[in-house]
Amino acid sequence: MTNTSSIVVFSLSGFSDTVNHRVTLFSLTLLCYSLILLVNVSLILTIILDRNLHEPMYIFLCNLCINGLYGTAGFYPKFVFDLLSDIHVISYVGCFLQVYVIYTYATIDFSILALMAYDRYVAICRPLEYRSVMSVRRTAVLVCLSWLAPLLCQVMVVTLTSTLKLCGSTIQKLYCENWSIVKIACSTTRANDIVGLIVVAFYCGHVLFIVYSYVRLVKSALKSREGRRKFMQTCVPHLLCLLNVTAALLFDVMYSRYGSASVSQSVKNFMAIQFLMMPPILNPVIYGLILTKIRFRMITLCMMARQRFKL
Repeated sequence: MTNTSSIVVFSLSGFSDTVNHRVTLFSLTLLCYSLILLVNVSLILTIILDRNLHEPMYIFLCNLCINGLYGTAGFYPKFVFDLLSDIHVISYVGCFLQVYVIYTYATIDFSILALMAYDRYVAICRPLEYRSVMSVRRTAVLVCLSWLAPLLCQVMVVTLTSTLKLCGSTIQKLYCENWSIVKIACSTTRANDIVGLIVVAFYCGHVLFIVYSYVRLVKSALKSREGRRKFMQTCVPHLLCLLNVTAALLFDVMYSRYGSASVSQSVKNFMAIQFLMMPPILNPVIYGLILTKIRFRMITLCMMARQRFKL
C-alpha cells in the first residue's frame, strides 16, 4: 500500500492521445483561452466603467465573468504547457490546488446563477419592492455568500481527499479531478462519498430554486405584455447560460462516474473539458448579444477606441 506522503507527483494519462496533434491542439487551445480572456474582460470592463450598469443583475453578471477567468486560470496555463511537453505530470500540492480551483469555479457558477434567478424573480414578480429587496447592501452580502459558501465547501472536500491513502499516482484525465483521486484510494472513501452527496444535494437545491423561480416568472410574465418583454430580454439569456453550464457539467460528471472504458481517449478528453471551454466563452457572448444596455455600451466603447486609434 502506498501512503499519500510518498507521492510527489501525479501522472496525467489523458495526454496519451494528444502526442500526434500537439501543435494543432496547442494553437486551438491558445486561441480558445485568448477568446475567453477577451470576451470576459471586455464584459467586466464594460460593466465597471458604465455607472448605468451598476445594478444587481449586471453586478451578478460581472461576477459570473470574473469566476470564468478564475476557473479557466486553474486549467489552461498548465494544459497549454503540457501539450508541448513530453512529460505530463503535476505535483501533489499542485494537483489538489487545481482540484480546488476547478471545483470552486463550478460551484460558484451555480451560486451566481441562483442569485440571478432570484434577482429576475423579484424584478418581474415584485417590481414595486425591487429597490428595497435588492438594495446595495443586500446585493453585496449575496455576492459575498455566493463566493464564500463554495470556497469553504470545497475546502472540506479537498481536505478529506488529501487524507486518503492512495494505491497509485495515475489520473486518467487532462487535469486533476477529485473523483479521479478518490478512485485510486486504498483506504475507505465512505466519508468522501457522504460529503460528496451532501455537496451534490446542496447544489441540486440551487437548481430546484432556479426552476421554482422560473415557474413563478413564467406565470407572472404571461399576465402582461410588459412582463413578457422583460422576460424575453433579461431571463432568456440567463436560461441559456444555465443550460450551457448544467449540460457541460453533467457531461463531465456523468462520464467520470459511469462512462464506458470502450470510449476513445479523444472523446473522453473532449467531454472532460466541456465545462471549462463552453460556459466561459458563451456566457458573456450570450449576455453581450441579447442585453440591450450591454450591447449598446460595448458598441459605443468599440467606436470610441477605434476613433482614438485612428488619431
